[in-house]
Amino acid sequence: MKNELKIFSGRSNPLLASKIASFAGCNLGEISIKTFSDGEIWVKYEENVRGCDVFLIQSTNGPAENILELALMADAAVRASAESVSIIMPYFGYGRQDRKDQPRVPISSRVMIDIITSMGADRIVTMDLHSTQIQGFTKIPFDHLYSRMVLIDAITSLGFNPELSAVLAPDVGSAAMSQAYAKRLEMNFALIDKRRFAPNESKVSHLIGELEGMDVLIIDDMIDTAGTTVSAAEAAIEKGAKSVTAIATHGVLSGPAIDRLKNAPIKTMVLTDTILIPDEKKLKNMNIVTVADVFGAAIKRIHNGESVSSLFEF
Repeated sequence: MKNELKIFSGRSNPLLASKIASFAGCNLGEISIKTFSDGEIWVKYEENVRGCDVFLIQSTNGPAENILELALMADAAVRASAESVSIIMPYFGYGRQDRKDQPRVPISSRVMIDIITSMGADRIVTMDLHSTQIQGFTKIPFDHLYSRMVLIDAITSLGFNPELSAVLAPDVGSAAMSQAYAKRLEMNFALIDKRRFAPNESKVSHLIGELEGMDVLIIDDMIDTAGTTVSAAEAAIEKGAKSVTAIATHGVLSGPAIDRLKNAPIKTMVLTDTILIPDEKKLKNMNIVTVADVFGAAIKRIHNGESVSSLFEF
């Protein structure tokens, strides 16, 4: 007999969690999560999870309490005798700190993985990692899904003429992903050579490719402080681009991001809902598409013992 499926949500993105559960064919489970006056977090499952396949949905963007909350949820499920505990992490926080790039610093991505696995989690599912090598930091199954299914549909609905459009990679690190989108959309490709001189600070050095009279798509895994995206948009306009559309999976939108985006020459932005974007950060030119169906399909396949490989093929 198949184990019962139960899905629970942390507090980082309950709206997405509700949509995922609906797509997976069930309601969110009852869980109490409180923050005491001293800042400590308290978690309790309000229903029996013994012998169940438990899926915990929590993006680990800031504040850091989201990670601790997830760890406590995982530990509570294991101690309550869940048959399996799978972590659904739409956005993997600390994904950019994936190597020791200078002396006396941690490999923070590895620390995040160690926290989750030491709590007894059996599986991790995330989307559009900044560095795919993070999958090698753990011995438990680590499924890396792509948002490309929903983003391709969103881009197609905007009605670009492929011959007069170009995908612009905002830096060398995103070149492979941008090339894959350009190939799938049958568009031209261009690349920015960027020089980074401090965290969240960079400068366009060269732009390689022809953008004159083109509708330009800037595609990246995330928009954080928006410096990379905005500088790429300005460089595209300087090269004669007709319009600029910015597309990203994760809308981190920290620090000066919103002020920069308000003043940027960007016609349309397309983001997914892996991170909950508050109303005060939503702009008129911002389209938010949901990835709930991708995660819902992954949960159903994992629960049914089916392959999820088709969900992470580009």
